[in-house]
Amino acid sequence: MRDTGRRSFIQGLAGVSAAGMLGAAWHVRAAQTQAWPARPIKLVVTFPPGGSSDIVARVLAPALAEKLGQSVVIDNKPGAGSSIGAQIVAHSANDGYTLLVSNSAALSIAPSLLQSPGYDPLRSFEHLAYIGAVPTVFAVHPSVPANSLSELVSWIKEQPAPVAFGSGGAASVGHLVGEQFAQTLKLSMEHVPYRGAGPIRADLLSGHIKLAIDALPQNIALHKQGRLKLLALTSPRRVAQAPAVPSVAELGLAQLVSENFVGISAPAGLPGALAERIASAVRQISARPEFAQTLQAQGFVTRDMESKAFTQLIADQHLAWGDIAKKTGAKL
Repeated sequence: MRDTGRRSFIQGLAGVSAAGMLGAAWHVRAAQTQAWPARPIKLVVTFPPGGSSDIVARVLAPALAEKLGQSVVIDNKPGAGSSIGAQIVAHSANDGYTLLVSNSAALSIAPSLLQSPGYDPLRSFEHLAYIGAVPTVFAVHPSVPANSLSELVSWIKEQPAPVAFGSGGAASVGHLVGEQFAQTLKLSMEHVPYRGAGPIRADLLSGHIKLAIDALPQNIALHKQGRLKLLALTSPRRVAQAPAVPSVAELGLAQLVSENFVGISAPAGLPGALAERIASAVRQISARPEFAQTLQAQGFVTRDMESKAFTQLIADQHLAWGDIAKKTGAKL
């Protein structure tokens, strides 16, 4: 009986100790959340400088720094279909100091093309704030004798060898749209993955490649200057920034409609109060007319979206792009 009593007493002490430790840990975490941000915040971009995600990060960072009273630094971590940057964030501390400039390549496409991406697009992250969508565009060098998508199709069919098309990288939206375009219309095409928007623009402008399937923002100015021709957008309808460019939907290719989103995500397990603060800050900034106008002028389609709806969008896209990857045989 004495041993039983002693064991019960010791177990009781252990229980009290464990409860005390948990309580102390909770108070420490609560204090850290309340003090956030106490040091610079890092925005991880999964593409090199110059791409759509990078454009958003560079517009968002100063506004977020001003709103939160803390520095916000941009860390470009491209590679492996955007999975490297996403993996870094997924395995970072869930303390609000490392955030992902999330996009379709990293969260909707790469996980479908990689056997072991090192993260799950839903379970590894808290998806906090949707910022906007980036239409993808069929851009050609002025020497290509095509002023419409149908003329481009005819030109591709006339070529003696597969026509190379460039994209911002393997597993990018441009990559899969190109594969789907070729398969749907039975075209002989070859994918050339570039390391971001800068290199692909240089080769397209020089005529080294004749066709790029790339994000609209980095191509609008060149189109207006007459240095590139934009033949079609993968949006469901035309956009105000390029009103003369038709959408694939109106051209009878609704299956090519795709949305390349850009938003902000954090490692899974981020405290709820902190998640709400970050999401609220980003959504408030996104609602500012000057912020929205800056992105819209570069080809982004901005809109407000709650975290739950943003998470569902990623889940839906992951399934859709996974299906396209299987059908086209796209590889990373």
